[in-house]
Amino acid sequence: MEYRHEWKHEINRSDLLILRKRLKAVAKPDSHSADGTYEIRSLYFDTADDKALREKINGVNIREKFRIRYYNRDPSFVRLEKKSKINGLSAKDSVSITRAQAQAIVDRTWSLPAESDMPLLDELYIKVRNQGLRPKTLVDYTREAFFFSPGHVRVTLDYDIRTGLTSTDMFNPQTITIPVGASPIILEVKWSEFLPDIIRDIVCLPGRRPSAYSKYAACRLYD
Repeated sequence: MEYRHEWKHEINRSDLLILRKRLKAVAKPDSHSADGTYEIRSLYFDTADDKALREKINGVNIREKFRIRYYNRDPSFVRLEKKSKINGLSAKDSVSITRAQAQAIVDRTWSLPAESDMPLLDELYIKVRNQGLRPKTLVDYTREAFFFSPGHVRVTLDYDIRTGLTSTDMFNPQTITIPVGASPIILEVKWSEFLPDIIRDIVCLPGRRPSAYSKYAACRLYD
């Protein structure tokens, strides 16, 4: 996994409009989005005593969390992902799985073949058995993403963040979700080698400071 730098900022609707216009002038929009946006649904996993949630709230420097994710309500493309953090740097490991595999994981009816070619799936299986990882909550939101090649920079604007409360019925289009608090807009900036000045200037809005906002933690407030 490649560890990358990451900034998060909570912004308002006016900031969103400004950033969207600026980013479109210099960066490439996500080629997989429809009309510039796409919908994300993630199902997050945690232990019975909420290890991932507690580590996030307490600011533990080395932590991880697992999730299953798909896009635009289309379960034909599903990803299992592990998000890792070490001393402020972030990395993501991911693998494509089928809807049937994802549902079996949620239902806890899955098993692995004797020789698996999916190390990430193997790791989740072991941690489900040994650490008691379980599906916890659904997180829905809308995303706009932009890419800037120098520095390998990715800028995302996430909004309409919603929680499925304790529901884990991720493939049911009728699953009820509700807005999270004031439903903030989250600006995320990720880069590898360096952050180019042109992107730094664009995302440095007056009065906005880096934030530790977590969609997963915000969506667990109603448990």
